[in-house]
Amino acid sequence: MPTSILMPALSPTMEEGTLAKWYVKKGDTVNAGDVIAEIETDKATMEVEAVDEGTIGRLLVDEGTEGVAVNKPIAILLDEGEDESALDGYVPSGAAAPKKPQAKETSAPEPESEEKKREPETTSTRKPAADPGGKVPPAPERAKGGRVFASPLARRIAAQQGIDLAAIAGSGPRGRIVKADLEGARKATPKKEATGAAASAPMPSVDPRAFYDKDTYEEVPLDGMRKTIARRLTQSMQEIPHFYLTIDCELNELLVARKKLNEEAGEGVKLSVNDFLVRAAALALIKVPDANVSFAGNALLKHKSADVGIAVALDGGLITPIIRHAEKKGLAEISEEAKSLAARARDKKLKPSEYEGGSFSISNLGMFGIKHFTAVINPPQAAILAVGKGEERPVVRNGKLEIANVMTVTLSCDHRAIDGALGAGFLEAFKAYVEYPARMLL
Repeated sequence: MPTSILMPALSPTMEEGTLAKWYVKKGDTVNAGDVIAEIETDKATMEVEAVDEGTIGRLLVDEGTEGVAVNKPIAILLDEGEDESALDGYVPSGAAAPKKPQAKETSAPEPESEEKKREPETTSTRKPAADPGGKVPPAPERAKGGRVFASPLARRIAAQQGIDLAAIAGSGPRGRIVKADLEGARKATPKKEATGAAASAPMPSVDPRAFYDKDTYEEVPLDGMRKTIARRLTQSMQEIPHFYLTIDCELNELLVARKKLNEEAGEGVKLSVNDFLVRAAALALIKVPDANVSFAGNALLKHKSADVGIAVALDGGLITPIIRHAEKKGLAEISEEAKSLAARARDKKLKPSEYEGGSFSISNLGMFGIKHFTAVINPPQAAILAVGKGEERPVVRNGKLEIANVMTVTLSCDHRAIDGALGAGFLEAFKAYVEYPARMLL
């Protein structure tokens, strides 16, 4: 029976994407693991591999098509021995019909084989996740208190989205709930904002078009990245109670250390001030662990490592790739990783795992001459540090006026998770590492 190949969800937050390129055409034979397409999201471009083997019967979405909703059929795969005649009467939908009817689950199913446990989440499936109208099929009847079988990824997404797994019909082996099943569930959730092509940036309360003649401006439609930025940052400012703490840090010792290290470093190593700041922030998060948190409604998630995001400006937007376990990495490793992440971010080659999550972020506009600003918290994080320009300023030491290199930083905090004294404690630790970099060696 033909199988619908679906637009994959390349990350838990992805709602739509652009089908940038097909690597296959009608009639091509594909095997599991073959690259079949290239998908662009608002932040990255990724290759999509075939999950099943078969013959491409039909391509449903043309190259360059934007706004393709997650879980929408993009191609049809013919099974072994099938030809184009198998497509007669076949209507591609969120998933094809199952091979066999599934019995109602009245008791715990037999244990899955190791091979099935390792079966990956698929972008093409032979069992129903959602009907063509986007409605979730009713869950099978279960014995009272019966176990709900779901993949670890499906459980994580369900927890994040507040989805009741007991109300979902699984399309995986023996009725197991997989990621594809939850896409339909998210669409059917009334509180979930529109997905696919309907998703857009929030409209302002006052439409500026009402105040200007049409011939006095050019209307430029928002691309996917700008829509996502507008939507997420509006959500951040509406839902997260921000407060701000500002402190000055002297850079004299740091600049001397940076110069000496760059002179003695091997070829290709050039440390930036930002590399020092990433390490200082990571160590400060470990020293003040209560600031290394995320707000989770009825709990705080205390992170075990300092995963520090670095804001990277792109054409038309920005992205925050993450340096994982930054507290365990030296300056040279942080520098190399930061350069690699920034380069791939500008080329839109980052994987979702490289820019999603994190426990803290740094936004540095000092290189643009900005002395002071406040940054918007990037959920699910609870804090972000805005870094201004380092410059010579007058300071008073022991009653005498002197000149020092000074940098102003402002910490934006989620007041649900971080109080004033706690935020101040983090800045105190950060300042100590910045002003005396040798502490970073301890």
